[in-house]
Amino acid sequence: MSKQLLWICLCFSTLVAHSQDSVYTDLKSPYAALYTHLYYLSPEHYSEELAALPFQREGVDPATAKERAVQLKQIWDGEGIFIQMEEVPRDINYRDTVRNRAHYVMDSSHPKIYLEKVGDQWKYSISSIDLIEELHEQTFPFGTDKLLDLLPKMGTRKIMGLYMYQYLGVLILALLSVLVHKVLSYFFEQLLTRLLLRAGYEKLADHFMLPVARPISIFAVILLLRVFLPVLQLPPSTAHWVMLALKALLPLFGTIVFYRLVDILAMYLENLAKNTESTLDDQLVPLLRKTLKTFVVGIGTLFILENLDIPIIPLLTGLSIGGLAFALAAQDTIKNFFGSLMIFIDRPFQIGDWITSGEIDGSVEEVGFRSSRVRTFRNSLMYVPNGRLADSTIDNHGMRQYRRFFTQIAVTYDTPPELIETFVKGLRQIVETHPDTRKDYYNVFFNEMASSSLNIMFYIFFEVPDWTAELKARHEVLMEILKLGKELGVNFAFPTQTLHMENFPGQESLSPKYMSETDMNNKLTAYFQTNKS
Repeated sequence: MSKQLLWICLCFSTLVAHSQDSVYTDLKSPYAALYTHLYYLSPEHYSEELAALPFQREGVDPATAKERAVQLKQIWDGEGIFIQMEEVPRDINYRDTVRNRAHYVMDSSHPKIYLEKVGDQWKYSISSIDLIEELHEQTFPFGTDKLLDLLPKMGTRKIMGLYMYQYLGVLILALLSVLVHKVLSYFFEQLLTRLLLRAGYEKLADHFMLPVARPISIFAVILLLRVFLPVLQLPPSTAHWVMLALKALLPLFGTIVFYRLVDILAMYLENLAKNTESTLDDQLVPLLRKTLKTFVVGIGTLFILENLDIPIIPLLTGLSIGGLAFALAAQDTIKNFFGSLMIFIDRPFQIGDWITSGEIDGSVEEVGFRSSRVRTFRNSLMYVPNGRLADSTIDNHGMRQYRRFFTQIAVTYDTPPELIETFVKGLRQIVETHPDTRKDYYNVFFNEMASSSLNIMFYIFFEVPDWTAELKARHEVLMEILKLGKELGVNFAFPTQTLHMENFPGQESLSPKYMSETDMNNKLTAYFQTNKS
């Protein structure tokens, strides 16, 4: 009786197992096809022949089907892709809601790998089978896929959810990561730093190269882990978070590297700006540094979000709508920003120039993104929006090659004509001998008989760089004029008034007595004849 009961139980268990296998291998739904693929590649039920059933298509030989089944499982395990089986449809007549086709994509990261209905069964598409080999090479580059057969031979004993070869692989990767980090850090900190110091780039070596070296070495370590970790075939739940962290750290440290490289580029541009005559370039470099850093951080953030599987299209859409609202609310700020760009392009002035624009009158100290700082001659500081400067007329006194100086030198009416002529010659000599005056154009002439003086026009130009030098040159020239006048005995006039008294008792009349017209003509003819001779 016991033997019969044992035989009945054995037959029943065999029947149940056979019925379960038929459920797994009937491929009637996407769930059945995917379950068949993954179930028979698990260590407890390993069978490449049964796992390859969803890959058996017309034109695909059995060996290729088995190879692609194993490769796709290795890709998913290596990349940490965890298939949620409860989400896989069991409907035998399933159709996707987007294209209304009998297609099912298992993972959004590989949308070209999908199941399709062939007759009454669901199988992997021909294009998916052809693409698996290429994806396998991308997941396991540089021939690392050969380690997939080598590592399991180092130990198949399982401890706390991991095999011995996986523990050994983690240990090897940890030691290799430390070694790579140390070697690259030594290379940058020792070899390159010494070369830069010998070349005279102390600032570059001390302040910029060392902060860049460490992120680069860490970036290389992450690349190393990104290449070799998929080979360990860690459990999907563990591999998912590990690979997700590596995918996020890779663009993070890449962003840090480029962020630091911006400082090196800015230092190079600063050296170029120092060799130019324009002082506006010195203000452009800090603005360019800030712009590039902002750009690097923005692009790096997008890459990090994308690698974290966070959809960035809705984010960018929201930012674009918010950016439009922000642009409408900040029209003046945007106008000032483009005004600053126009200032840097047109260069209407440089740092240190004396400019005049309406009530703005002073020297330019700084040009920023939104406004410029102008130091007035009252020593106050004006913040002028760049949009206003870009739209207004600017009188740049700092761009003058010559600085004009004009004055009237007044001498008394009793100064003899000969002395005036000699004095004018002396004034011209002062202009010719002074080192800061323009020699090819000036005007020094006796040109006006004013109410209380005889005026000599003194119209010259100074060739000096700034206002202080101009004042110094004026002082020197005016002092020479006073010395010359004293030496020649010239009396400088000041406002005077002469009072004439008619018929003053005891005195002759002050009214002049004129000669006849004939005598006047004779005197005139004699004067010009004398001057001609």
